[in-house]
Amino acid sequence: MFNKKMVTDFDVRDKKVLVRVDFNVPIQDGKVGDDTRIQAALPTIKYLLEHEAAVILCSHLGRPKGEYAEEFSLKPVAEYLGTLLDAKVIFAEDCIGEKAELAVEALQTGEVLVLENTRFHAGEKKNDPGMAKQLASLADLYVNDAFGSAHRAHASTAGVAEHLPAAAGFLLEKEIKYLGNTIAEPERPFVAILGGAKVSDKIGVIENLLEKADSILIGGGMANTFFKAQGFDMADSLVEDDVLDIAKELLEKASGKLVLPVDVVIADAFDANAVEKVMDVGDVPAGWRILDIGPRTVAAFAEIINQAGTVVWNGPMGVFEFTKFAKGTFEIAKAVAESDAIGIVGGGDSASAIKKSGLEDKITHISTGGGASLEMLEGKVLPGLAALDDK
Repeated sequence: MFNKKMVTDFDVRDKKVLVRVDFNVPIQDGKVGDDTRIQAALPTIKYLLEHEAAVILCSHLGRPKGEYAEEFSLKPVAEYLGTLLDAKVIFAEDCIGEKAELAVEALQTGEVLVLENTRFHAGEKKNDPGMAKQLASLADLYVNDAFGSAHRAHASTAGVAEHLPAAAGFLLEKEIKYLGNTIAEPERPFVAILGGAKVSDKIGVIENLLEKADSILIGGGMANTFFKAQGFDMADSLVEDDVLDIAKELLEKASGKLVLPVDVVIADAFDANAVEKVMDVGDVPAGWRILDIGPRTVAAFAEIINQAGTVVWNGPMGVFEFTKFAKGTFEIAKAVAESDAIGIVGGGDSASAIKKSGLEDKITHISTGGGASLEMLEGKVLPGLAALDDK
């Protein structure tokens, strides 16, 4: 259950409120590419403005390695945010220290200040107590609305909450509600769809879901490791040889819950223009590799999805960056969208697949966090959530 204090539990009038948002968005030629994460933060920002707070936003962007790098500046994000709000949006050239302090001092009620990238300081990722204290000194209250970073114990996600009254924003609440509560008490049948390249990334997820789900449909490169564990020759397909024993154990433990592809799309090279063929799983010829699930698998998976009460999906079914090998992923997206199930899509590649397929309006919830949603599916406690005040 969601038992943390909410932004609505505080009187924010005339208060300076520090909000950790997830503005880790693609920047191309100094302009914001995909603004999904910015849009997702707007309800909390607008609520604070409507309730007469002065809003201070902090976020990381990219991986700048603890020092200033212009391509990772949040300035273009601040400029873009200014076009979305009926409020003055100011940019501070640092997130702590004199520049940040002066900007906060000048900040008025009803205005928004965007602090520079928190990861320009090495203390952010180290959850440095000094940096956390400096961030906290800028505000009266702290709100975490950055689900995409809630699985990290950083200065701006966990450390700062030790120094200020700390609550969750609307996005964080929504993510926890869908990913946590729905999985804890799903409408059945509960079907999980797992894809992506590696089994090793999802061992904990599979183990947790085996106890909760009725079926787990496996696609993507990770299926190859399960096939090899069953004794199939995978030719040139991606396989994680070092986790074959774990894959065997999971198949034994699953007692039929793990559903693997029955046919696959193979290619003579890892290339967008490779020659492709549909094959049964055991028939991959030498020199060829599996790059997608086949049509019979799509039909079998779609039938299971169609009967589901709850569907959780994380990871593509094939190399969907190549149009030729995206069909399996898009067909599964369509099946989830057309089912009557509560459909929850974990962030990352599966979220972009749903967007590319144009079906996002038909999905109950698309998560903004890849790593964080995986850790929720694994049943882990997120440090950024744990740090907030209990109700």
